[in-house]
Amino acid sequence: MLPTHTPALFDEAVACAAAQLRAGGLVALPTETVYGLAANALDAKAVAAVFEAKGRPSHNPIIVHVASLAMAQQCVREWTGGAARLARAFWPGPLTLVLPRAPIIPDIVTAGGDTVGVRWPSHPFMQAVIGACGFPLAAPSANAANQLSPTNADHVWRQLGNRVGLIVDGGQSQVGIESTVVDLSGREARVLRPGMIHTPSLAAALGDEAALQSGPAPADSEPLRSPGQLPRHYAPTARLLICEWTSADDLEQQLGKYRANADRIHIIAHTRIPPGTRFGSVSVIPRDAEAYARALYAELHRCDAAGAELIVAEALPEGSEWNGIADRLARASA
Repeated sequence: MLPTHTPALFDEAVACAAAQLRAGGLVALPTETVYGLAANALDAKAVAAVFEAKGRPSHNPIIVHVASLAMAQQCVREWTGGAARLARAFWPGPLTLVLPRAPIIPDIVTAGGDTVGVRWPSHPFMQAVIGACGFPLAAPSANAANQLSPTNADHVWRQLGNRVGLIVDGGQSQVGIESTVVDLSGREARVLRPGMIHTPSLAAALGDEAALQSGPAPADSEPLRSPGQLPRHYAPTARLLICEWTSADDLEQQLGKYRANADRIHIIAHTRIPPGTRFGSVSVIPRDAEAYARALYAELHRCDAAGAELIVAEALPEGSEWNGIADRLARASA
């Protein structure tokens, strides 16, 4: 595990990571969303090692990460006007654009599909490594398949420490959940995975709110065009329950039907905070979507590490700014 907290350590870690990636190896790297498990996106053998390390199903495509518009355009057959507008508004940042893939992208990256998801991350370390490599990186989250995404290097170590030769410690991820994914390969733009770039902002950048749809197309079939489409995903080891309560007594009454010892029940609240003496722990995340997203996965990791049997998350507020978080909680609790 390599630190990056001084300029010299940063440069050394960039050089080590780039060397490993050029040799066809895997590296766990920080991004602003979550930590990614990276390989040369143009090397099918290296990408296959990512699937093996994660135990990732072969039908789940991987997002390609770039460090410039020029590199993004090399990964796709067509750079649309919508792609140009969204990239201008939100790149570098937590937005993935799905477009028809270029021939240089191997089948394994796209799960055999004709489209590829491309993202230009804003994290300075990820940008530096891609720049040093000179090629794009295929980088899904650095966790075992369907489990909690990591938001710091310790999370990566606990899940994949014996499967990855190099982990770079770039501190805590500042967005905290995976990127928003917008499919621009069809006649209408479509949000395949919500995130912290919200639909009203996307619609404003596109200039036509009515043209932006949500969810897979009604007649859509395999192969998947984006990760994050599986019913159960981003899940802690403990059972996760999303619950709304009016008081501590109401919460205890609702939890009475679940067979879990009170000291193995962990509560994550934002508004109605029950007393902490009854449960294994009571954590409070601010009722602010950006702060909540930044803290959520770390809190779920902490509950697992503490031996939780049941994690109870207070139901989220309404509003488009909460859609990405609600999506992650719904899939984690499926």
